[in-house]
Amino acid sequence: MVDGAARGSRLVVPAPLLVLGGVLSVQFGGALAATLVPEIGAGGSVLLRIGISALILVALVRPRLRGHSRRDWATVVAFGIALGLMNWSFYGSLAHLPLGVAVTVEFMGPLLLTTVLSRRLLDFVAVGAAAAGVVLISEALTVPFEDLSGTGLLLAATAGVFWAAYILLSSRTGAAFPRLDGLSIALLVSLVVVVPAGLPSLGEWTPRHLLLGLGLAVLSSLLPYSLELLALRRLAAPVFGILLSLEPAVAALAGLLVLGQRLDGLQVLGLLLVVAASVIVLGLGARRAPAAVAEAELSPRS
Repeated sequence: MVDGAARGSRLVVPAPLLVLGGVLSVQFGGALAATLVPEIGAGGSVLLRIGISALILVALVRPRLRGHSRRDWATVVAFGIALGLMNWSFYGSLAHLPLGVAVTVEFMGPLLLTTVLSRRLLDFVAVGAAAAGVVLISEALTVPFEDLSGTGLLLAATAGVFWAAYILLSSRTGAAFPRLDGLSIALLVSLVVVVPAGLPSLGEWTPRHLLLGLGLAVLSSLLPYSLELLALRRLAAPVFGILLSLEPAVAALAGLLVLGQRLDGLQVLGLLLVVAASVIVLGLGARRAPAAVAEAELSPRS
């Protein structure tokens, strides 16, 4: 009787709070990465994050390597390459851009992907508004061209392209590999991809860097993925998409609180345009989206 009462009174965290927890975790992990990049570089930072994440997940999951076709292996290898290059280019952008700006530009990747797959006129209008938002947040209208961080914007946009590839390959990997087997294998592949970038910084690593790397792996990979995976069992795709649309705003907040990075009025307006467009495309549009779009929206970023 007591056991039954205990089960009935057990606290169940609402699914939207789980997603918000994942978003907060990812973006404050990004703020942590921004403190690490100036010390050991983007390559060293991404090597620490992916290396520790891979070791922990492989030890927990113990993925089964047998019984998969060549096509399955091609998919998971491509997934791992996209994952590694996505993180590498994004961390590279943090050396040149505020966190909120980098995330907003990167967010155009999944936004454009979902729009192309859904083919709704409203979505294309929303992406046009988001593009205007990116122009505002990049300061292209207010800062002389020679003072713009072209390298940072290019790296953030490249991360967005690989994020879109990650979304497509994530759903295919999930269909080919059970549980978290595909993700753990992909992390090993991405580790191989980023090793050349991170090796030159090994001599600069200290125990503090390793500790920060552990925090980065937990905040940016393991914790958000787990929270989103739990939430998706009880949450409709439109709600999930709307909550993920808050990522640029949360990134700006993390940049302010952790790094002291402030956005001006036009940049905030640009960020809000991107968030509003994301709500339309990833959230409100999910009710009528085809299966491919639903798969994209339900793929948490690692």
